[in-house]
Amino acid sequence: MMDRARKLLSEAYGYSAFRGQQYDVIEAALGGRDCLVLMPTGGGKSLCYQLPAMISEGVALIVSPLIALMKNQVDLVRGYSSNNEVAHFLNSTLNKKEIKEVHDDLLTGKTKMLYVAPETLTKQENLEFFSDLTISFFAVDEAHCISEWGHDFRPEYRRLREMMIQINPDAPVIALTATATPKVQSDIVKNLDLREPHI
Repeated sequence: MMDRARKLLSEAYGYSAFRGQQYDVIEAALGGRDCLVLMPTGGGKSLCYQLPAMISEGVALIVSPLIALMKNQVDLVRGYSSNNEVAHFLNSTLNKKEIKEVHDDLLTGKTKMLYVAPETLTKQENLEFFSDLTISFFAVDEAHCISEWGHDFRPEYRRLREMMIQINPDAPVIALTATATPKVQSDIVKNLDLREPHI
């Protein structure tokens, strides 16, 4: 799998080598381990879930708190791939026709990454729909939002684990953040119920 990851890193992303801890995180993620990733802004966190998502079976559900950030990430991923269906977002900005297109791409297995707001996961019809998909893993971006000691606490983040269990209790979880004190790190691990995480 890591040979495929290296090939994709070069061919799709245009990089000759992994940066910092990227290799270790991607290897752990592809091995099905829960991970907590702490990297500075611009340090290459996104690659730590995008690359495993591209080569894993199923679709990765990526929780992101900001609608603008989701669109940027989806546009970037599509830029690395020859197919626009590889990444989608599902949030309140989409109309019914656009939501149906996203659902169709998910059901046919074309989509490898789906960006969702935490609020999207709280809707029962979405939980039921996602439960029928093959989920490669969950990625929680800006994971410090789960902690009441974080600077950007979002109450919806507290319910993420409960939603993940409803969708697929066995899927690995990758939590990513640029800012986490030891207390916040501990809170992320506890609230997402990370199982012997690679940190």
